[in-house]
Amino acid sequence: MTTEKTIDIEGIEPVILFGAYDSHLKKIRNEFPEVLITARGTQITFRGEPEEVAIPEQIFREMISLADRHGEVLDNDLNALISLALCPAPRQENLPQGDGDIIVTTPDYTVRAKTNGQRRMVAEAKTNDIVFAIGPAGTGKTYTAVAIAVAAWKAKSVKRIVLARPAVEAGESLGFLPGDLAQKIDPYLRPLYDALQEMLTAEKLKLLTERRVIEIVPLAYMRGRTLNNSFIILDEAQNASNKQMKMCLTRLGINSKAIITGDVTQIDLPEKMESGLTNSPKILNDIKGISFVYLDKSDVVRHKLVREIINAYEIHEQK
Repeated sequence: MTTEKTIDIEGIEPVILFGAYDSHLKKIRNEFPEVLITARGTQITFRGEPEEVAIPEQIFREMISLADRHGEVLDNDLNALISLALCPAPRQENLPQGDGDIIVTTPDYTVRAKTNGQRRMVAEAKTNDIVFAIGPAGTGKTYTAVAIAVAAWKAKSVKRIVLARPAVEAGESLGFLPGDLAQKIDPYLRPLYDALQEMLTAEKLKLLTERRVIEIVPLAYMRGRTLNNSFIILDEAQNASNKQMKMCLTRLGINSKAIITGDVTQIDLPEKMESGLTNSPKILNDIKGISFVYLDKSDVVRHKLVREIINAYEIHEQK
């Protein structure tokens, strides 16, 4: 049984939603050929099977929300929306709390998985060599990934830890920051240092860094390397291009593991460049040994107000 749904876009310039020369509209039609999508005047009509119509309809509603908020819909925005629609987060059962929540014990305290999403990260990392952890800010993706890596190193499962981030300029220019290259990229890598400093003493971290047991590097510095007996973390992976993502994942050597973390709603790449993170579920979802964990606002573990702030912004954006 076919159904027909209509969305009114009055007040929004059609070119913002449909793209130059209808590029956005053509991309959505190509991705969902089973749905007849018609754009006339200020209305978009969808015709097809109910479950098939629902996906492109929701994509356009999200695009309208972006247009209202930012006055534009970039190629990266559309790519992320399509990727999430085609590879939705699977339903994940709540994992029981208990002693299994302990990730690593430090001299001062014990690091535990505090939410279902974090428990899922820990569980999947035990049975898979590559884990993607995708979710919004504040869900503890980076902190949990670092804790898992430190635990693996302490258990002598790996000999070193390599942490990487894309050095993408989010509104700032590296050229105008003071200092040499190392000082300029330090702000991008600082969150990784902060997490490590909570799990290792300052002296221990300095010693391990000097001996290159722990490396914290920009993603570009990993090109050409083969990392054996290593635990690799790629943080802020939404700002890695497709080529960079492939390059990073193919660095894995013998007896190595990797956790890839990112938030597909915070892409800072140039408009025409696709995010490797948004494409990863479509490309890698069926490969055994690779797992995808999706975190959401229920996993937020920062200040108690952060979850309320996220809720408030979501309500505002929906309006």
